[in-house]
Amino acid sequence: MHIFIPLSYVLRMIGVESVLLKFATPLLLMFSSDSLHHRLFSHPQMVHELMREFVPDAVATGVDFSGLRRINAKFHVDRPAALRREGDVIWKLPTREGADSYLYLLIEFQSETDSWMAVRTQVYLGLLYQQIIQENKLKRGARLPPLMLLVLYNGERRWNAPTGMPELIELPSDSSLWHWQPQVRYCLLDMGAFAGEDLARSDSLAALLFRLEQRQSQEGFCELIDALEGWFRGHPEFEPMKQLFDELVQQAIVSLGVQRPIPNGLVEKKTVLATHGEYWKQQWRAEVRAEVRAEVRAEVRAEVQAEVQAEVLVGLLVRRFGPLEPALHARIHTADPATIASWLDRVIDAPDLRSVFETAALPESHHSRCNGV
Repeated sequence: MHIFIPLSYVLRMIGVESVLLKFATPLLLMFSSDSLHHRLFSHPQMVHELMREFVPDAVATGVDFSGLRRINAKFHVDRPAALRREGDVIWKLPTREGADSYLYLLIEFQSETDSWMAVRTQVYLGLLYQQIIQENKLKRGARLPPLMLLVLYNGERRWNAPTGMPELIELPSDSSLWHWQPQVRYCLLDMGAFAGEDLARSDSLAALLFRLEQRQSQEGFCELIDALEGWFRGHPEFEPMKQLFDELVQQAIVSLGVQRPIPNGLVEKKTVLATHGEYWKQQWRAEVRAEVRAEVRAEVRAEVQAEVQAEVLVGLLVRRFGPLEPALHARIHTADPATIASWLDRVIDAPDLRSVFETAALPESHHSRCNGV
């Protein structure tokens, strides 16, 4: 006889259930979000909206969205079996450059910055080319179709990884070896980097998705739900996508800390948000307080640094040139850190006290580097 004891009961008894849930919830949200994006961009209309709105250069080449066809990838790259994502989504688009001319579009979903994304891009494209060669039984002399990898990123921090292989390869710009180095690039769409005002002016479903991935005020979130409801009201044929957006909105509400049950339907979720206003205000106040504390700490650090630099400079000057006049003490202690740094640079080699202070301004070349020139 076997007795089944639920795992949740065991965890609760030993007191670790709440700890596991605390750390597991963000992971579950991340993977479910990834799955939702995968399912969302398995719809041709969503791919069309995304390309038309955010990748106009590819659209300008003359791709024919009416002939979109989903491709099943037969390769997996360095992923455990449970996490393999089929490449992530691959579409084949006919172009108007010839009867048998196609563009293969790979869409990769990222919630964290990957410094080696360009390397992964090269691997993905190489494996897809091998699949195309084998499936189409391409003969010697045949030409390969163009490929494009699109990275759709929804992380909190802005993406800061190189978007091409050349930026990752350590070679002088004038090296003759560049001729043989990979030049692969990917197209990055960092959803959080687009200006909210620009997205709000667009009526595309892709722009609504990008807005949903950005932090919104309570009023902004309610307006966004209204816009989603309006879009699907005008496009009743896309009901399956509406259900996916309903799930995305639910995830966004959960991420805000709402504990109460969340009903199905966009309109019903808007009601939940309207009654969740006090939490939203508390969260906003906490964020403002955190920003103020960070600014104060930065100002204090800068003041302490300037004071230390001033004391070091005074000590060096006294050691080299003897006691200083009170007016010079005052001048040093009221100077900004950059000016004090320039005086510190001169104090070692200056032939006399006057030479240290004769040019208070920074050299032009240093100023240019600070401004990115």
